[in-house]
Amino acid sequence: MAKLTVKIILTVAALALTGCSSSEDDIEKVPDKSAQSLFVDARSALDNGLYQKAIQILGAIDSRFPFGPISHQVQLDLIYAYYKSGNAAQGIALTDRFLRLNPNNSNIDYVYYMRALINISTEENLFQDMAGIDRTDRDPEASRSAFNDFKRIITEFPDSKYAADSRKRMISIKSRLAQYEIAVAKYYIKREAYASAANRGRYVVEYFAPSPEIEQALEIMIECYDKLGLKDLQKNAMQVLAANYPNNKLVN
Repeated sequence: MAKLTVKIILTVAALALTGCSSSEDDIEKVPDKSAQSLFVDARSALDNGLYQKAIQILGAIDSRFPFGPISHQVQLDLIYAYYKSGNAAQGIALTDRFLRLNPNNSNIDYVYYMRALINISTEENLFQDMAGIDRTDRDPEASRSAFNDFKRIITEFPDSKYAADSRKRMISIKSRLAQYEIAVAKYYIKREAYASAANRGRYVVEYFAPSPEIEQALEIMIECYDKLGLKDLQKNAMQVLAANYPNNKLVN
């Protein structure tokens, strides 16, 4: 069964990598039409969920009419198409380029929002989910980047229509980042590096509240302080645990 699962994953991965981006050959296949006419075709493809076709057409517009009146909107639509098609690398590259060249664009909050969504999508790895692999121990660099972009939206663009959703997503990302710190702390405990484990637990408590991992972080701190003979710190952590989680097994 394990061999079959691996075979399925590799097969799907190979298919997913096929046609991920719009090459020069793909662009050459796009009819020689005006930018506006091609844009209508691209929008139609987007509306119908034909994201690879939209990428092909939008890529052609971007290549043939780089300074046209709709060039910015073409790039914004292309970012969205990359996101929907699962082409994270091209999506991130284009958002970075757009932000660098158009820092005062009226849609800049949307670009930050899309970059955050694309980064989140890279954390939601289909193949790892299929194999049932726990990835909480993987360095969540993409989650951190997404968190920073969402935070930028709510601080620099508080009236943005993406601000409310950004706040909600920041909460779930906090949990993901806290899970990573907990996983690292558990690794340190296995290595009997109790000071390092306690520091990871304290970091979760200080920077990721509120999140479901706070209780576990306090448990780690209490265990490690006990191992280190730091009774005052252990007592303080126990008081915090008791105040916030009175039904915890360590409290009772």
